[in-house]
Amino acid sequence: MATNNDHSTPPILRIEGLSVALPQGADRDYAVENLSYDVSPGEILCVVGESGSGKSMAANTIMGLLPKGVRATAGRILFEGIDLLSLDDKRHRALRGKQIGMIFQEPMTALNPLMRIGDQIAEVFEAHGELKPAPRQARALELLKEVGLPQPERAIRAYPFELSGGQRQRVMIAMALALEPRLLIADEPTTALDVTTQAQILSLIAELQQRRGMAVMFITHDFGVVAEIANRVCVMRQGHIVELGRRDDVLDHPQHDYTRALIEAIPADAAPPRRESQPPAPMLEVRQLNRVFRSRGGLFKPSREVRALDDVSFTLSRGETIGIVGESGSGKSTLGRCIVRLERPDSGEILIGGEDLSALSGDALRQQRHRIQMVFQDPYASLNPRTRVGMAIAQGPIANGVPKADALSKADELLELVGLGGSADRYPHEFSGGQRQRIGIARALALDPELIVADEAVSALDVSIQAQVLELLEDLKQRFSLSLLFITHDLRVAAQICDRIIVMQHGRIVEQGTASEVFLTPKEDYTKELLAAIPGRKSEHGSRHDSHIEQKSERKSEQKSDSHNEGSSGSQQEAYSS
Repeated sequence: MATNNDHSTPPILRIEGLSVALPQGADRDYAVENLSYDVSPGEILCVVGESGSGKSMAANTIMGLLPKGVRATAGRILFEGIDLLSLDDKRHRALRGKQIGMIFQEPMTALNPLMRIGDQIAEVFEAHGELKPAPRQARALELLKEVGLPQPERAIRAYPFELSGGQRQRVMIAMALALEPRLLIADEPTTALDVTTQAQILSLIAELQQRRGMAVMFITHDFGVVAEIANRVCVMRQGHIVELGRRDDVLDHPQHDYTRALIEAIPADAAPPRRESQPPAPMLEVRQLNRVFRSRGGLFKPSREVRALDDVSFTLSRGETIGIVGESGSGKSTLGRCIVRLERPDSGEILIGGEDLSALSGDALRQQRHRIQMVFQDPYASLNPRTRVGMAIAQGPIANGVPKADALSKADELLELVGLGGSADRYPHEFSGGQRQRIGIARALALDPELIVADEAVSALDVSIQAQVLELLEDLKQRFSLSLLFITHDLRVAAQICDRIIVMQHGRIVEQGTASEVFLTPKEDYTKELLAAIPGRKSEHGSRHDSHIEQKSERKSEQKSDSHNEGSSGSQQEAYSS
């Protein structure tokens, strides 16, 4: 999909020796230091690296959106010859959106919760004096159709909370592309999207790039996306560039140890090793679960009914992991929220240990809540911005009678376990998106649950941290007979961690089976379409990169299987038990 770039063309964006200082007390002095790279017309530069590597901070500096206390202290950012660091706020605002567009990582925090979707897209045109009011709404509808939003005529009248996470991200992409900017900065734009929509968005960005000569700076942790769309790759670590070069050179012949470590951590395009069959006695039984969302009509708004869950039934054994996959709006998240009773199903049963949670309320329900915990899709929206993360993790145990000192001590242990030791006194805004997701995982573990419902728990994480979290979840599952309901749009991740996979479409289960059966021999056309849309699979160079990655992942799977067979619990389990 990537196009060849003529490097004789002057770059649209050139960063020269950029350093961005962090406030006192941060984990390092600079978010980025002596950073230099450029992006040319018709080129896609993919920027990869772990959470906290400075990827997003560099993008925010370009956009003039640095948080309070963070400032550029050296270097230049030249956009078509203009140094963005020399512009006042008014001139910078004139460029944002019209000449430089940005797709943000977390759509719920970037969208106005009090405005309808159509009005928010129309506002982009209004802010830059483009189009009249009626054409603005018409163009907004066209953009929603272009980014593949289901039922766009209804979505344009909806509020952000009425859309799924993936649907909100598509709205953000429509807003960023509205004025067809010369430079598009995409900060993890496909993280929350299912594979088919992801393929649509990548194709759309490539089409606009070719038609407009647009330059794209694409921040991602998905090397499948890198293999499919990148012309060049920039690998960052702790604010510095460790490798920069052509896509094929970086993916096939990485020069830096850190780049090689990132590639080693990529889930393979392969089925997992055969797993032992699970005990027949179910820990969780879901029987004919139904959930219908209804809205009342008004003078200008017709009533509507959406069947989010339609007779969903399955069982989950103790110590088993089931993956729930499907497109945005398929009912995956609604299913998870019903199981933890954040949504009340209209009918059906949710049995855990023989107790029907769907029939409980009040104190009876509260007494059972500790048995099922949830890791939410949007980590920023699920954390109180005014509560320190240590207390956020400790609140659950405290509410269940654990002394405050003991709960805070356990919060420290859990933060250490997920790689954020010593950060209990910090606030959510002081962490990257991936780090906030790890805080959510620590909070879910705080009550020692029997079942964790993980709603896109690793979608916001870079590949190395993703691999660590998946290994952690597997270790905890083995040690404590923990059951996992793993909601994800990433079929490669599902194949690696799940014993069984359930495929959902329009609120119904269309296929289910072992991970190997679903991944290697899918029966339904819809499942086959999901597998075919995995980034990198159909690209010119994707199969070679996948083969390179698969060989490494197979070696890791063999090593991991040997380790479990020998009864090794691993250092992460020891840290948890201590």
